[in-house]
Amino acid sequence: MMKLVVFRPPLLSFVRRAFISSSALKWEGGVSMVQGASRGIGLEFVRQLLEGNENGHVIATCRNPSGATGLHDLKKKFLDRLRILPLDITKENTIEAAATSVREHYGSLNLLINASGVLSIPDVLEPERTLSKLEKSSLLLAYEVNAVGPILVIKHMWPLLKLGGGSGTKRGFAIVASLSAKVGSIGDNRLGGWHSYRASKAALNQLTKTISVEFARKKDPIVCVLLHPGTVDTDLSRPFQRNVPENKLFTKEFSVQKLLNIVDNVKNSDNGKFFAWDGQEIPW
Repeated sequence: MMKLVVFRPPLLSFVRRAFISSSALKWEGGVSMVQGASRGIGLEFVRQLLEGNENGHVIATCRNPSGATGLHDLKKKFLDRLRILPLDITKENTIEAAATSVREHYGSLNLLINASGVLSIPDVLEPERTLSKLEKSSLLLAYEVNAVGPILVIKHMWPLLKLGGGSGTKRGFAIVASLSAKVGSIGDNRLGGWHSYRASKAALNQLTKTISVEFARKKDPIVCVLLHPGTVDTDLSRPFQRNVPENKLFTKEFSVQKLLNIVDNVKNSDNGKFFAWDGQEIPW
């Protein structure tokens, strides 16, 4: 009597482990993504990530890649390890398209840095020194760029970060690091002013903290942190540097070096925390 042999497909968990294992082998050194990478701090993150890890791969996103000369200069030097993608954080379809491209080319992510932000735009947005200068359009624009956009990036990159975890790196988890600002701290607010910027960064803090709780509850291998880079000599801060002490105005090279040191030493217990450039935790 012949026995009927039933083929049983591999368990989904086994397939997933095999996929992650092959991804780790293929992308030794890990896969990092810097959102908001065309200039300033974002561009410096891309440079230091590439120069600091000879095996690491970096995805740099920005609104207009064709005009990102700094990224294209890096691409010439790191041809096989740098990928440049369009992403406009005010347009969710571009975030979805970037996530699709990352999934098709890399399959996973190990590090996401949200570096974009807005403080002022001539004739459009200025930091409000008094309540009488506050306008609805300024509030909405600041929220869209500083809070809503970065959170939507995390939302669409979440499956890739979950798959990636710490594969190909020395960590046991993926990291989401979003640039916030000390002025977004409610507990530290003693000067007032800058209503839109403060509130939008406080919103980013709360949204990221809430996401970190969800990731922990679901046991996803992802740790979220918020980072204050200090006052950095970039286009964002240049109109407001007059009263900044010389020793408190940092170069982007110095600030990013300090921030990457924090990222490199993040622990599971740091999930949902807010750190300054010097590693000190900032109150909410």
